[in-house]
Amino acid sequence: MQALAATTFTWFLTAAGAALVFPMKNMSRAMLDGMLGFTGGVMIAASFWSLLGPSIEISEQQGHISWLPPAIGFVTGALFLFGLDKFLPHLHINFKPSEKEGVETNWHRTTLLVLAITLHNIPEGLAVGVAFGAVAADIPGAEIGAAIALTIGIGIQNFPEGTAVAMPLRRQGVSRLKSFWYGQLSAVVEPVAGVIGAAAVIYAQPILPYALAFAAGAMVYIVIEEVIPESQRDKYTDISTLGFIFGFTVMMILDVALG
Repeated sequence: MQALAATTFTWFLTAAGAALVFPMKNMSRAMLDGMLGFTGGVMIAASFWSLLGPSIEISEQQGHISWLPPAIGFVTGALFLFGLDKFLPHLHINFKPSEKEGVETNWHRTTLLVLAITLHNIPEGLAVGVAFGAVAADIPGAEIGAAIALTIGIGIQNFPEGTAVAMPLRRQGVSRLKSFWYGQLSAVVEPVAGVIGAAAVIYAQPILPYALAFAAGAMVYIVIEEVIPESQRDKYTDISTLGFIFGFTVMMILDVALG
């Protein structure tokens, strides 16, 4: 229930970001690239401070070789997203229709854009769910403050994600309501992934270090393969880079202060 509440909160912030299409029709490319950079910074920081670090600590407490479960989980998470990326038809935000990825399809550009952001949200939902599942299972090293910090961080970076989906659609002439609908729809998968992640840890506690690292590997893959390239395709690369640094710092402060 905590995981469900937390991921519903992160979905809500995605919807809030998408709602900017009601008062605005357009947003500067510089602002969008800065938001994408911020998103990447939060995801990378969360991958280490909230996921890989605890994975290493819990591996030691469970008597494993400290680096082995994190390494296995990290690689498996990245390969899982690699498989989804190759199979699921999608189109990254700042890419041309001819640059769509996944299996060949004649799906509409709007659908492909939503699926691209949905790929972001699967590992994010899993990460939050696993963090709260560890707390519920009373596993040493798992702290409610750290889980809340991760939720806040993911929620903050979901706001620009919602905007990044809805605003380009609005700019292409899609109605405000439809732009908002597709923007928030991209995060609906987070509560589902969050509950699955929490349940998996609660009922199979030995997988926790693997699950934490799995979510980290999936998020790092998304940042390198999608978020950073999207933010570096125009002349505002410095803005997106500074956005990344700011996002990383915000997530690090949240995790250290609350965790």
